[in-house]
Amino acid sequence: MNETGLILFGIKSSLQSLLEWLKAFGPFGLFGISLVDSMGIPLPGGPDSVMIILSANNPALMPLYALAATAGSAIGCTLLYLAARRAGVAALKRVSVERRNSIENLLGRYDLVAVMVPAVLPPPFPFKPFVLSAGVFKLKTWRFITAVFIGRALRFLIEGWLAIRFGEDAGRIIREHGWKVLMAVVAIAGLIIGLSFLRARARRSRAAIAGRANDQDMMAPIDSINESSRRF
Repeated sequence: MNETGLILFGIKSSLQSLLEWLKAFGPFGLFGISLVDSMGIPLPGGPDSVMIILSANNPALMPLYALAATAGSAIGCTLLYLAARRAGVAALKRVSVERRNSIENLLGRYDLVAVMVPAVLPPPFPFKPFVLSAGVFKLKTWRFITAVFIGRALRFLIEGWLAIRFGEDAGRIIREHGWKVLMAVVAIAGLIIGLSFLRARARRSRAAIAGRANDQDMMAPIDSINESSRRF
């Protein structure tokens, strides 16, 4: 094994040791694993494998594990987002131009949903380019945090439910049926977008009706004055 290989092997071993050490702290360790992983330092198996193992071993605490993993991931992603927001386009130097343009288009069209959907998807789907792009293209911070929190909460709750139902085989099920999860998430996102569009359209219609009603109310006194003038 060459020197580079030894260095990489040492780093991987250190990360594995860190993962095992943090895992012993239950929800607090899962919070730390999610935080580190979401900041761009991938740990072997990541928070997903730990979420499944902990939930399978202690189903009663599954909601707490999901909350810890979600909070850690949301904070880690937000720190990465803020760094990208400060760095500008330089933060996307490792992202291809095609993917960068595609993500920018998605953010422009779907805003919060464009971050929420990828946040749900299991690995190996690359979420980091969406986090960096949201920072570079200045998606509002509170909308970014909301999207990540909702997306990650759905992801970890789904993993926890699968862990309770199928035990540690849940990881294999997620890997083998990831596209089904994708289709379900896309369907949910489509429903959210559709409802948002209908609500926005309804608000515009109500505003237009209210505007016409106000115009009529304002014109009524003028018409009365004109009518009185004609009588004299």
